Amino acid sequence: MVVLVDQEDNIIGLMEKLAAHKTGGHLHRAVSVLLYRTHNGQREALLQQRSKAKPLWPLFWSNTVCTHPRDGESYEDCAVRRLREEMGIAVIASQLGFLFKLLYRAKYNELLAEYELDSVFIGTWDGVPTVNHEEAHNYTWMDWKDVKQDVINRPHLYTPWFQKLVHDPRVERALLGENIYERL
Repeated sequence: MVVLVDQEDNIIGLMEKLAAHKTGGHLHRAVSVLLYRTHNGQREALLQQRSKAKPLWPLFWSNTVCTHPRDGESYEDCAVRRLREEMGIAVIASQLGFLFKLLYRAKYNELLAEYELDSVFIGTWDGVPTVNHEEAHNYTWMDWKDVKQDVINRPHLYTPWFQKLVHDPRVERALLGENIYERL
């Protein structure tokens, strides 16, 4: 089940996840997390290649994790849970900073689409993920400058929400260490 909301994030109901992605999509809550590290003097982002079993954007590259909070689950708890479930990464909520909410709509095919109010988090972590292959096919650490250029050169390899994050200057400012976090 996903949490349906209006554009101000007021809950209006629940819907089965696949049904919420049909007929142009029904606006629902989502969470995206982007982890990064400093490696050899460069900022590297931890990217996930989505599982081939995903009904939307299978095998596309995206941010570290992206998911839907459960009914009654906080955005922070959702982010922590999915980092552990998808990538085997253990963090606590205070290690993540909330950046902003992103409202977007993207059509995948004639049947399925995303229409999400996505709460975006960022945090530092440096390790080797333990990938849950039901959720993610692969991962890579990639220099942020290379990520930006690759999204421009080969957008067909990346999820639409991740492309929006890459082009949002607030993400880069946070990656560079600027404290621009908001409160939920």
